[in-house]
Amino acid sequence: MFINISQCQKPFKVGIIRWKLSSDGDIIYRYNFIKLKIMNKKIIYAVLVAITMFLLVYFYFFGQGNDVYEYVVVDVRDIVQEVSVTGKVKPISSASLAFDRVGRISKFNVEVGSRVSVGETLASLDSAELVASLLQSEANVRVQEAKLDELKRGTRVEDIQVSQAQVDSATVALADAKRGLIEKINDAYTKSDDAIRSRIDRMFSNPKSSHPELIFVASDTSLSDQIEFERFIIEGLLNDWGKSLISLSVSSDLDKYVLGVSENLEKIKYFLDKVSTAVSGLVANSSLTQTTLDTYKTETATARTNINSSISAVNTANEKLRTERSDLNIAEQQLTLKKSGTPEEQLRAQEAVLEEARANVSNIRAQLGKTVLKSPIAGIVTKKDFEVGEIVSANTPVLYIISDNKFEIEANVSEADIAKVNIGDSARVTLDAYGSDIIFPSIVTKIDPAETMIEGVATYKTTFNFLDNDNRIKSGMTANIDIMTDKKEGVLAVPQRAVSSRNGDRFVMLYVGKDVPEEKKITTGLRGSDGFIEVLSGLVIRDKIISLAE
Repeated sequence: MFINISQCQKPFKVGIIRWKLSSDGDIIYRYNFIKLKIMNKKIIYAVLVAITMFLLVYFYFFGQGNDVYEYVVVDVRDIVQEVSVTGKVKPISSASLAFDRVGRISKFNVEVGSRVSVGETLASLDSAELVASLLQSEANVRVQEAKLDELKRGTRVEDIQVSQAQVDSATVALADAKRGLIEKINDAYTKSDDAIRSRIDRMFSNPKSSHPELIFVASDTSLSDQIEFERFIIEGLLNDWGKSLISLSVSSDLDKYVLGVSENLEKIKYFLDKVSTAVSGLVANSSLTQTTLDTYKTETATARTNINSSISAVNTANEKLRTERSDLNIAEQQLTLKKSGTPEEQLRAQEAVLEEARANVSNIRAQLGKTVLKSPIAGIVTKKDFEVGEIVSANTPVLYIISDNKFEIEANVSEADIAKVNIGDSARVTLDAYGSDIIFPSIVTKIDPAETMIEGVATYKTTFNFLDNDNRIKSGMTANIDIMTDKKEGVLAVPQRAVSSRNGDRFVMLYVGKDVPEEKKITTGLRGSDGFIEVLSGLVIRDKIISLAE
């Protein structure tokens, strides 16, 4: 709707309605347009409020159900570790090359003025000790592999036959030990009977009666009474002992029987000790000749010697029985173990030993790699600071090379990442000027040993050389760099978000078919840039673990 007001010369407002004078003197009316925009905003606000209310109601009533776990199956994959930094392209000047370890220079393959290619070996350190260690470690790997193969194969029939023969031999030895103990028990009874009834009874009248009496008068009447009473007791002891020997055999409870024999021998020994004391106090007189007294002393001494010998013989035979019984038990256990095969725990333990041996080989090879200085770029050798036979420290420049490329990149790597980066690492470079689709291959040629402080944070200036001479590269361009610091192929790996840490240990939640997963301790290795981490031990392929929410 247009209204002609010829007197109006400038735009003006009425309330919230804007009026504007047209070129022909008409006023343009904008009210309906503004009202339409206001109505659209009201509709949008109403829709947003409705969606918000719906989400709040849904999560209140339906968002508190049982936990739902997302599982990840443990599998083999390649792990690549990368460090990403940003740098600037600058004109290249030179590259100084140094060893990563201290050592004695054994060989130079180039001289000043030599043209070198990428990866060419320029110099070497003496590596005799490392080579010997590598050979030893590789031999150990073969030994551990053989042990694992043997465990997987199980016990050979020949080994089982050997163990069975050991069991048979131990069974025979045990039977011989039982017969030997019975023989010593019988001999002990014979010597006990001889000591009491043949030798000591010469000093008694009616020795086998209920009231045996000494035929001599002892100086200690109390001792005489004790001897006479104990002689009566020992008579019953010998009678019972003799009767029990009739049924004694290798099938008897020899452990229990030998305890009784030991008690009998101790009682007889105690009795003979008292008799010896009484006899030693006698003095020859009209009723006791010196000859008779000497006979008493001789018989008593002989009886005591024989009993002591029997005690020792029975103890020795009983100890041999115990030894043979133990040997048979061990042989039977070994036979059972070999027949049952190799336990799963033993297999896993041996696999861990093998992995440790392989890791040791990898470590030594890495150390050997540090004894060789290779050219990271194609160029010309301009300077050599050492000669063969001289000792060089780690990170001390040895050779200087001018690159054939025109430009290089300088970037600052953070303290947290610098330990991962080494001279010679390859890198992918993209330039902001050409976008992320165009990649310029490059390589690490230099790492400054001294830090560079940037906003209070320690960084280390790292230099990269382009592998190809490309005319599109210009000085001052911004470079985005992905450094491949490590790579492992075909290793067990899990998502990093599935791994938790506690007190320096790493854990995952392992699904074992139960409602509640169980915690499993693992050992981790290389952490990949794609969100996965290597698992050295604790999991096997096809295990299911919980993938924690990101």
